[in-house]
Amino acid sequence: MKYIFFIGLLNIFLIGQAICDDKNIPIAITTWWFYNATIKAWDVLKEGGTALDAIEQGATVCEVQQCDGTVGYGGSPDEDGETTLDALIMDGKTMNVGAVGALRRIKSAISVARHVMERTKHSFLVGELATQFAVQMGFKEEPLTTQQSKQMWMKWHNEDNCQPNFWMNVKPDPSKYCGPYSTLDNFRRESPASNVKVDRYNHDTIGMVAIDGNGDVAAGTSTNGARFKIPGRIGDSPIPGSGAYADNSVGGAAATGDGDVMLRFLPSFLAVEEMRRGATPTDAARTAVLRIAAHYEDFMGAVVALKNDGQYGAACHGMDTFPFVVQDNTKESFRVETVQCLK
Repeated sequence: MKYIFFIGLLNIFLIGQAICDDKNIPIAITTWWFYNATIKAWDVLKEGGTALDAIEQGATVCEVQQCDGTVGYGGSPDEDGETTLDALIMDGKTMNVGAVGALRRIKSAISVARHVMERTKHSFLVGELATQFAVQMGFKEEPLTTQQSKQMWMKWHNEDNCQPNFWMNVKPDPSKYCGPYSTLDNFRRESPASNVKVDRYNHDTIGMVAIDGNGDVAAGTSTNGARFKIPGRIGDSPIPGSGAYADNSVGGAAATGDGDVMLRFLPSFLAVEEMRRGATPTDAARTAVLRIAAHYEDFMGAVVALKNDGQYGAACHGMDTFPFVVQDNTKESFRVETVQCLK
């Protein structure tokens, strides 16, 4: 009888702990200073909306507002002066994912990605054929180039002589001249160092993770990619497990930074798996960042991680600090939190 009574008290205690741990659910977390996206995601969640809706609508805000010029139309032109978009959305309940890469002439990249997830049996569509799919789904085709992005490209091409760029082992010397380039036969085969400066106006991505009132986890990204990228380049943002990852049984994560380096290590997947093994979100994000730094000590990037009980954390490398935005039930408004970066 005493044993049964003890078990009953233990169950009450555990239930109480679960309620306490989950007090900050629902929750939305967003990379960088993109509080308007976080506010929109939170508005969806507090009204009982799904985590998927929160991710889509939150990222859409940044696509429309051209957050820092690194998300949405009119930013980060490629070598030809064209802006193209990448996006990803992942459902942690079903483990389904939708992504688009090098999307042309369609502004709503995150929504197209969701259509890929929900209207097809595929996971990833790219380039001109992704545009055709979007038009078939009812999206409006329109230019992504603006006067500002055109002027940015003209300065880079005409005044800065195409510096910096992403070419190597070609001729003429890409560190001095514009293309077109051709193959250089005699060169050292080595992996290039990370050469992308990550700051407020060249960080590539909005990454978001959300948990709704049902405990479902979703994650997503949207970006216009690296500035002056080689046409056709796709970075880490739309790659599942790299740009973002979600799993209801654990939580979710999102990454931002030097995508060409980061995608080689699937940092969002690694962060989720570290949390699965019992790591805190902060320690999980730190492990993901340090895994990259062990090979590329000068890389610049960050990871945010969110457990399915509402705990969250972040880690970064190669910058002084990294900001991210959080909104949950514990505060009346969003808050911007900052972490010191690892060197």
